[in-house]
Amino acid sequence: MTATTNTAAMGMIGLGKMGGNMVRRLLLGGHRIVGLDRDAGVVADLAAQGMEGADSTADLLARLGEPGTRAVWMMVPAGPVTQSVLEDLASQMAPGDIIIDGGNSNFKDTMRRAEELRARGIHYVDVGTSGGVWGLQEGYAMMVGGDEAAVERLRPLLETLAPAADRGWGRMGPSGSGHYVKMVHNGIEYGMMQAYAEGFELMKAKTEFALDMAQIAELWRHGSVIRSWLLDLTAEALQSDTELSGVSDYVADSGEGRWTIIDSIEQGVPTPVITLATQMRFRSQQELSYAGQMLSVMRRAFGGHAIKTVEAHREEGLIPDINPADTSAAEQLGETGQQRVKDSE
Repeated sequence: MTATTNTAAMGMIGLGKMGGNMVRRLLLGGHRIVGLDRDAGVVADLAAQGMEGADSTADLLARLGEPGTRAVWMMVPAGPVTQSVLEDLASQMAPGDIIIDGGNSNFKDTMRRAEELRARGIHYVDVGTSGGVWGLQEGYAMMVGGDEAAVERLRPLLETLAPAADRGWGRMGPSGSGHYVKMVHNGIEYGMMQAYAEGFELMKAKTEFALDMAQIAELWRHGSVIRSWLLDLTAEALQSDTELSGVSDYVADSGEGRWTIIDSIEQGVPTPVITLATQMRFRSQQELSYAGQMLSVMRRAFGGHAIKTVEAHREEGLIPDINPADTSAAEQLGETGQQRVKDSE
């Protein structure tokens, strides 16, 4: 990436695998970034790469210049953490300043927060961000909600973070719209992942053909109507281990699928694929399905059929995320459902 002549300054709170890589991409683009994180080691590492490190919210804001001209991006977990950081920031900011929420907050929370901050003259911009650990290299897709004037002030930063200045980002509408579009994006992602998973399981079960899953995934990447970046990543994973040995079938859900389904019910719009894909994640989170046990008992009761018993519960470990942080297993998984996977002793 080449540095841009239209540079800007911004604060970043939360320097984990997403926030940290976003800072790196912005630095490569020539922007001035002041960063804050609870992990001093992460701050020091990015400071060595050109970021200005801050040791408190007050220090970060003081480094960003005149009140009313400052912009701070929060890249922290949705929910209580976002609310806590937001309250700390807002208490020290001035009319005209901008707070950006780049996490996966519920759009209804975003609308409420934007209204509360608007009364104080502070802009609240929601940026639904997609790109994961590949964003540093490929750029981030960003769905932006908020006042047009505030979004326009952030344009130099958004153009640098995006795959290209004129691609991969845009203002969706008023506050909350960015997080809403990102919510639906993630719901669609659930459905796509489920469809791929079911198709590959079906082919693997056809043992008389001895199908090579890695070969098929690689073949489908070229010319097929179902090719996608998701399939690219799947093909890469299968090249190293087609049996997926040692990997649990537990699949976490981090909330967006649930919110998408709730919104579909409220609007009366059918979303059967997204709904079923989310329900399948719930099933994966159960070590035993009580509903399945009930079915087995009922079948024996009316028909006298044989049933299976549980001889031993499964034991599972945890492979940490690609850039482990000082968080629990549940936080790393982004869990909102059953807690089947436990922290290692």
